Amino acid sequence: MKNLWATKMAVIFVCVVVSIIPCAAAASAAPAGKVAIVTNTVSQNEEEYRSAQEMVRKYGDRIVHVTWPDNFMAEQEQMVSIVAKLAYDPQIKALIINQAVPGTNAAVDKLLETRKDVFIIYSTPQENPPDVAARANLIIQADDLGMGYAVPRQAKKLGAKTFVHYSFPRHMSQVLLSSRREIMRKECAKLGLVFVDATAPDPTGDSGLPGAQQFILEDVPKMVAKYGSDTAFFSTNCAMQIPLIKAVVDTKAIYPQPCCPSPYHGFPTALGIKSDASQQGNLQHVINETRRILKEKGVEGRLSTWPVPVSMMATAAGTEYAMQVIDGRLPFDKLDIPALEKCMSGYAGTSVATNPYVDEAGTEYPTYLFVLMDFLTY
Repeated sequence: MKNLWATKMAVIFVCVVVSIIPCAAAASAAPAGKVAIVTNTVSQNEEEYRSAQEMVRKYGDRIVHVTWPDNFMAEQEQMVSIVAKLAYDPQIKALIINQAVPGTNAAVDKLLETRKDVFIIYSTPQENPPDVAARANLIIQADDLGMGYAVPRQAKKLGAKTFVHYSFPRHMSQVLLSSRREIMRKECAKLGLVFVDATAPDPTGDSGLPGAQQFILEDVPKMVAKYGSDTAFFSTNCAMQIPLIKAVVDTKAIYPQPCCPSPYHGFPTALGIKSDASQQGNLQHVINETRRILKEKGVEGRLSTWPVPVSMMATAAGTEYAMQVIDGRLPFDKLDIPALEKCMSGYAGTSVATNPYVDEAGTEYPTYLFVLMDFLTY
């Protein structure tokens, strides 16, 4: 009996050990590392903020979400402090910055003083491309230069005879945005559109966000009175999209796309689409409601955008890619374009292609990737 009891105990012990070993192996191989996501606040760009919150819901405490100050142009030191604090957490192995507003490079430089093991992703950078490429492992941006051709063509397709471009000196000091404006100017001339270069207040300036938004509400009707309702409007600033859409709809004008193309960008708030908890995250619901309201207001076929939110895709795809890097499934020091495009397509629900930025001198930046999609017309 003793021998039988001893044999049973030995079998039980072996079974317990065998069952523990795989768990121990799994624990030792458990994913280590966090992804920090820095976005603008809701008032500056709600999409970017919400996209980070989506990642928090998906990955829990593997995501650290912080925001830039609202008036980032006047609070550059705070930006440096925000990123420096992230560097103190050794578990943070990737950093996604959406948007990479002016001052991002200085903030990242502070992180790089002590951390070389962080995979850095910029979305929609607003500093010089060579400087950005020298710091980030991956840059994701809607194809601003490609938009220079695509947006006027879309405006023409929607019936435009005049094209109004709203911006301000801070944005026009950025190479890609100023280059896009010049492409738009030339493309409008080629298409027979009158190009109007209009200066609006900077939302980070003295009049602040309310002043910039009020300017748009007041200026669009003046432009329509001067050029007619077959006038297309485009603004380089996220915070101006809501008043711009409102004014365009009220004047029966034309709106080819937001600065950051997306069905979510500006349309729901401008059109008063009611929040429905049962439809949260349902992109098609937002598209259907937008189409219904615009038809009711008599502007069917006059407004358009891209079929998916590019800024949200940048956060989601960037997070998925970064997770694979810090989990050791993708290399840290070499970009895997097919894997990245797969991450983007997974979010978009359609194929997404990228192409690297090539400057006027012919220099190619292989980690600086542009994304361009076709239009969704309401």
